[in-house]
Amino acid sequence: MRLHVNIDHVATVRQARRTDEPDPVRAAVLAELGGADGITVHLREDRRHIQDRDVVFLMNTVRTGVNLELAANSDVLRIALDLKPMAATLVPERREEITTEGGLGLSDASQRNSVADAVRQLRAAGIRTSLFIDPDPATIRIAGELGTDAIELHTGEFAEAWKAERAPAASAAVKSQVDRLCRAAEVARMAGLDVHAGHGLTYENVHAVAAIPAIEELNIGHSIISRAVLVGMEKAVRDLKNIILQTRHAAHPGLE
Repeated sequence: MRLHVNIDHVATVRQARRTDEPDPVRAAVLAELGGADGITVHLREDRRHIQDRDVVFLMNTVRTGVNLELAANSDVLRIALDLKPMAATLVPERREEITTEGGLGLSDASQRNSVADAVRQLRAAGIRTSLFIDPDPATIRIAGELGTDAIELHTGEFAEAWKAERAPAASAAVKSQVDRLCRAAEVARMAGLDVHAGHGLTYENVHAVAAIPAIEELNIGHSIISRAVLVGMEKAVRDLKNIILQTRHAAHPGLE
């Protein structure tokens, strides 16, 4: 299982003072030293944290690969086509939201057409594509029809259930959300899609998702950056990577 580290909130701290530190590019280097398999950044239309120059420098610095999150109908699509990151993940985006609130609404014809057009352009440029969607079988099937390489399952509802129950792994609400993710991952694999997951995952709850065999990549940011403030980026990433790999091995000895 791959761990992609989202470093957006390193830039959030920097932008709070409009200064030059902390530097997300340096954070990315330390994340890789800690075992990150990739670096994820969301270049938002309002540029609230990651800036254009950050993406340029990351493309020239990151050794594992950059996963660029972007809205399908934003100016960032042109930047992605020019820079050609390892992967591009299309996500919904609203100016007033604090963080991404849910997956792409592919049942809406306008959004579906916008996403389909972005996928075509990205794939034509040789960029691997992923769609950030809710764990809903109907939406997953639409994603497959749009020609994306992968999907990223939105784990926000699972994370909220976990938080509400104060982490009793056997609780009905948590179990229901884990089962939902398992079913969604299997539907995606049957549709020929690679399966990623992310949003709200932490050191405390990640094992429940890491144990799902059809999921091969996790995107985690806020929890890692929060831990890094106290113990450093390299250790924060290494600790989480160890939890993921140990969970994976215990649940499925034949997988990594």
